[in-house]
Amino acid sequence: MLRYKLLHPQILEALGSAGHGTQILIADSNYPFVTGANPAAKRVYLNLAPGLISLTDVLEVLLDAIPVEAVHAIHPDSDQTPPIFDEYRQLMPNIEIQKLGRFPFYDAAKSSNTGLVIATGEQRTWACVLLTIGVVEAG
Repeated sequence: MLRYKLLHPQILEALGSAGHGTQILIADSNYPFVTGANPAAKRVYLNLAPGLISLTDVLEVLLDAIPVEAVHAIHPDSDQTPPIFDEYRQLMPNIEIQKLGRFPFYDAAKSSNTGLVIATGEQRTWACVLLTIGVVEAG
């Protein structure tokens, strides 16, 4: 039995084989999981039912497990910032969230650096993030 938040065996396996610079896509229920990411990336489907489980639930657990050096979030081409961005800022107050339009975000997720895709049941639109794993400092 593990004593920390992250218990999902497939996610643990994927993170164990990831390293500095590997990207993790956490996507809402509207995202094209099969065609919108690196074909070689491990896919984990946590989209049990509409709203289950939320993107922010997954994000919170991952932030406890890995260092994050960069965050890219899908963003509409309008001036309207999606409400979920407030939650991103609460969970990651010290990381600048870089906004990408829909198709540039898809291109970034299709990169060979994307090693893990997590499908959530998040129903809010524009609720997808691409995390870049940082470095674990010695000591």
